[in-house]
Amino acid sequence: MKTDTITANTTLKLPDLDKVLDALGAWVLAIVWISPLLFAAWAALQPSGTALGLDFSNPLTFENFVYVWGAVPWGGYFTNTVVLVTLILAGQLVLCTLAGFAFARFEFKGRDTVFILVLLQLFILPEVLIVENYAIVSKLGLFDTALGIGLPYMASAFGIFLLRQAFKSVPIELEEAARIEGCSWMGVLWKVYVPAAKPVYLAYALVSIATHWNNFLWPLIVTNSPETRPLTVGLSLFGAPETGVDISVISAATIMTIAPLLMAFLIFQRQFIQAFLRAGIR
Repeated sequence: MKTDTITANTTLKLPDLDKVLDALGAWVLAIVWISPLLFAAWAALQPSGTALGLDFSNPLTFENFVYVWGAVPWGGYFTNTVVLVTLILAGQLVLCTLAGFAFARFEFKGRDTVFILVLLQLFILPEVLIVENYAIVSKLGLFDTALGIGLPYMASAFGIFLLRQAFKSVPIELEEAARIEGCSWMGVLWKVYVPAAKPVYLAYALVSIATHWNNFLWPLIVTNSPETRPLTVGLSLFGAPETGVDISVISAATIMTIAPLLMAFLIFQRQFIQAFLRAGIR
């Protein structure tokens, strides 16, 4: 009887142990992931030149933020970045919606082959195409413009794939009902498929904004003037070794750069998580 009781108790406690280990692992990973951000936030509030000393007795100060804001035209960089991510997202939503709808609902010769060719874009790093993109943008006269920065990213293979899968999950009966009511194909797309894929649109929009807000290499190559530089390029020039390396000042500039994304995530974190949960590929 005692052996049976011990076995039963052990069996009952094992799931609890698994939950504890899962929670512990999640906390460890979360701390490791957020520790650089916490250090940057702490360093930004330290007096200039004292962050690496790790002296926690130093008084907190906002002088670094004041200095950084006055040293570089951050207002223009923020405006350029907002315009850039908005332009890219608008182009992606239009092109990916039309392409995804065509691949999901129209039969045409070579459809599967063309779709595979589109998916091959996922296996090509953007850096591989920098030279060709640079040549094309220059020939189009779009060098050092927001459109020139955003144009190579508008036909997103990931967006086309994601929306194709979302549209294929919509019941065909809804499309047939709309066609019977006299809707054109564009009407069917706008009134049936787009509303049904709203969670997918939200998830994709969040990923697109975060990705292109942090994009650095291509904007660095294709911009020359402060009038078109996004935040990432401005931050890299501000933190260049030639201007002197001060961890507190650079941390303050970094926090300013990522603050809009952090605030947006904190405000919309529930919608962010639910969008990805509902946007699963079915």
